[in-house]
Amino acid sequence: MTDLLSSRALPRGFRFASVAAGLKRKGHTGALDVALIVSDPPASAAAVFTQNLVQAPPVVLSREHVRASAGAMRAVIVNSGNANCSVGPGGMAASRATADCVAKLLGCGPKQVVVCSTGVIGVPLAVERILNAAPGLAKSLAFSPRAFDGLTRAIMTTDTRPKRAWASARIGGKTVRIAGCAKGAGMIHPNMATMLAFVVTDAAVEPAILDVALRDVVSRTFNSITVDGDSSTNDTLLVLANGASGAARIAAADGADYKKFVAALEQVCKTLAIGIVEDGEGATHLVEIEVRGAPSDAAAKRVAETIGLSSLVKTAIAGADPNWGRILAAAGRSGVPFNPDHAEIWLGGMKMYGPPKGASYSVALPLDEKVAHRRLLEKDVPIVIDLHNGSGAARVWTCDFTKEYVEINASYRT
Repeated sequence: MTDLLSSRALPRGFRFASVAAGLKRKGHTGALDVALIVSDPPASAAAVFTQNLVQAPPVVLSREHVRASAGAMRAVIVNSGNANCSVGPGGMAASRATADCVAKLLGCGPKQVVVCSTGVIGVPLAVERILNAAPGLAKSLAFSPRAFDGLTRAIMTTDTRPKRAWASARIGGKTVRIAGCAKGAGMIHPNMATMLAFVVTDAAVEPAILDVALRDVVSRTFNSITVDGDSSTNDTLLVLANGASGAARIAAADGADYKKFVAALEQVCKTLAIGIVEDGEGATHLVEIEVRGAPSDAAAKRVAETIGLSSLVKTAIAGADPNWGRILAAAGRSGVPFNPDHAEIWLGGMKMYGPPKGASYSVALPLDEKVAHRRLLEKDVPIVIDLHNGSGAARVWTCDFTKEYVEINASYRT
């Protein structure tokens, strides 16, 4: 989903605006860096935030605001280029001033505004640039694909492209629409696993039920990706549901309407999450790791994450090296019990480790290394490991490590 979404796919009752306020550093002059999302009807809100001990003031304030206004959220203001993190008391003052400013422009309460920031840590935020830009943002709010696209670009930092997704569902005879965008390319790992993501829907959902749905979906999407094993200080995933579709209100976490809504929400979140991995800093391959035969689903996920975090596995993928031994070794240090003599491994669709015909133990299988190398040059590289120690299963998505990742992060001051 790389093209602009159509007006028909855009959730009703939302407007968007973005501007270049001059927050980004050299090389990004004129780049969009502040965006505003407004729900005209007050919206239900649900969010998950970073679990890093170090949390930026926008995260602390937004968590407070979501708790206070979960049934009546009106707006999100977000800036890129500066994380507003670890800068002393001025950080919280800047976030509160931003919420107050937007609230006055919209005629709502400050706690009906979510504030998000992303970018470099430890540099004081030039909040006056945001405050000066806010009136123009409010005046330029629009319900249009182009306005939504501006939002997707304004939140980018080291991203090479915007990430957006959308889906729809029929609920009570009405079409409800879900659209979302995300930014993230580095500092990506559960818990939670994205830097910033915003999802809006014109479905009507009780706040508590929206929270249940979001946490369910996050476990299989944003919390199942890893780029580099780092979690940001500013991670925020927010969902707003304003009911503007006119569809029946979803008030329970069961039934056909709830299941259809969750399926559409998961489609959007999965597309965004995988888009983050595909755009991992310096990445050339998307790697899907599937673990089967674990003692439980949780154990399977632990094995998959351990493999996905392995620098040796990630560099082998970067070099198109069919080194399945690194996969087995990573699984072996995950802490999940299994008998390596019974395990099986497929890499790039080729079975490389398992029992030969008639054998009861696993060994390296015959392999044409030239064919395997060509398979691993493809953009999408699947890894499958069957532990043969239960029925637990899980999937995790990661990317390869290249020298570009080191170069990008050695000089990151965006």
